[in-house]
Amino acid sequence: MLRLRVAIKGLMLILSLALVGYLFDSTDLGTAINEAWIDAHIRGQGIAGAALFLGMGGLFTAIGLPRQIIAFLAGYAFGLLPGTLLGALAALLGCLIAFLYARLFGRNMLRRRLGRRAARLDHFVHEHPFSMTLLIRLLPVGSNILTNLAAGASSVLLLPFLAASFIGYLPQTLVFALVGSGINVAPVVRIASAAVLFVASGMLGAYLYHRYRRGLSIDEEVDIALGESEPQ
Repeated sequence: MLRLRVAIKGLMLILSLALVGYLFDSTDLGTAINEAWIDAHIRGQGIAGAALFLGMGGLFTAIGLPRQIIAFLAGYAFGLLPGTLLGALAALLGCLIAFLYARLFGRNMLRRRLGRRAARLDHFVHEHPFSMTLLIRLLPVGSNILTNLAAGASSVLLLPFLAASFIGYLPQTLVFALVGSGINVAPVVRIASAAVLFVASGMLGAYLYHRYRRGLSIDEEVDIALGESEPQ
């Protein structure tokens, strides 16, 4: 149910982020970027640093930066468990910003551009908004920003969408915060653990989608990636 190329794509992202973290920590690139931003403005800055990170992470995820990168940076700046929480909250803030933008300002325009996607999402989550949104967030494929915008352009209720999104964000946020937090402490063990957790969470999401989607589809590309249908 979880196609090999989906797992490989996620594992390559984990390895590439680990490499970037290693370069930050051990080369001049790290001195230029790590100390100039993470160390000076976020790490060790208490509530102010956490608030700045949340604002930055929320803004960047709202405009399309992958939430996995924000989770990696959260792990790097705050450690595993605080980084997981702050990374998930930053992704949730970005989700809220994109949702409200679509709902309040761009609904008509987005319905023209994302009409089919918004209609599919509306139909998918209509009867069980919390559980079906959670199912979407647990999938190892799909676009976070397009889901947020499509939800805003649809009739999906905000509170169940946000609550399920936050819980659904946690597994992958934990995986990438684990990579980010492991640059200085047992990096091989942490990266290997993150890879195993990523594959396991992806397989769980794919299984739940196969088991509980009840014949519904969130997106044709998602169905193809998870082996639920074949390319036309």
